[in-house]
Amino acid sequence: MSVDLRGRAAIVGMATAGTGEAPGFSAMELLGQAALAAVADAGLTMGDIDGVFAATSSHAFPTMSVVEYLGLRPRHFDGTNVGGSSFELHLLQATLALEAGLCDAALICYGSNQRTAGGRLVSMSEPQWHETPYHPRHPITAYGLAASRHMHEYGTTRENLADVALAARDWANLNPDAFARGPLTKEEVLASRMISDPLTKADCCLVTDGAAACVLVRADRARDLAAKPVYFLGGGAANWHRSIVAMPDLTTTAAVESGPRALEMAKVGREELDLVMLYDAFTINTVLFLEDLGFCPKGEGGRFVGDGRIAPGGELAVNTNGGGLSCVHPGMYGLFLIAEAVAQIRGQAGERQIADCDLALCHGNGGTLSSQCTAILGSEATL
Repeated sequence: MSVDLRGRAAIVGMATAGTGEAPGFSAMELLGQAALAAVADAGLTMGDIDGVFAATSSHAFPTMSVVEYLGLRPRHFDGTNVGGSSFELHLLQATLALEAGLCDAALICYGSNQRTAGGRLVSMSEPQWHETPYHPRHPITAYGLAASRHMHEYGTTRENLADVALAARDWANLNPDAFARGPLTKEEVLASRMISDPLTKADCCLVTDGAAACVLVRADRARDLAAKPVYFLGGGAANWHRSIVAMPDLTTTAAVESGPRALEMAKVGREELDLVMLYDAFTINTVLFLEDLGFCPKGEGGRFVGDGRIAPGGELAVNTNGGGLSCVHPGMYGLFLIAEAVAQIRGQAGERQIADCDLALCHGNGGTLSSQCTAILGSEATL
């Protein structure tokens, strides 16, 4: 028998720190800044935090490192790391822990100084079997394969992928915190330096510093705290492979399972969503996830993103902060999807604020199109 988690927990504190470039700070120091700010946003103290959820790309034992650095003594902790989608999964895990009484205030946190520490894209977390003889440059080689296959099967073009990058930049230009702002044309995207055919530099996410953190409590407590609660309505996860060469179909991700699971728990339909936050590490991601989450048929994603459909003023608000392509991408991006959803639902997104934002989907991706985790967040009006 499944447990009904819809609306049982809420995000009551949210913060980011050091986004873009933060020279002189370690990954843990940036994480600490975000954590302190998120706890303060909730009107709580660090002494109130008795649950810790963390994943990082720089600490083998993330929760132990966080607990020591912040001086916490949690009753419950979880360092599940499934890549950039970890934090959407942590929302589900934290809600379960709160519902079970294992903790009363859960902190989810992440920090990275990837840009100022060197900005290397190659990670030892990548699989060292199967692919090593071919000397891939991970992760982009894997995503290039997926993009090439999608083009081969469905006629998707580089111009279609460029539409994703342009929409992200248009949203970033409305966000004063976005790292990459300014004019960008389709011609510039297409002429950008090729990195891994068919993906150019403009098809790739940023390499930035940054940290984010959020605090969850049970719903019955959320209304009494300082910030406007944003409720966890549903979550789902799916994982079919680790290495890209083991992916069953390069054009279909496990989001086809995680998305429906999250929507079913949340008891909402896609047509009800006001905001869609997708893990756009590369332009092909947005195309694949729009298809796999059911916003358009398989193979139609490239054409779906055309004509400004996902840009400001379009019919579907996607990645309103500018995404990993133009806002921020410090190695693992999933918690920043949540941060933007919270800002939009709270009505705190400034010039990029979308009207009447009550329901948001956050979809995280980990590894090389490997782990897929989806979360649905909503305002009090959705309960």
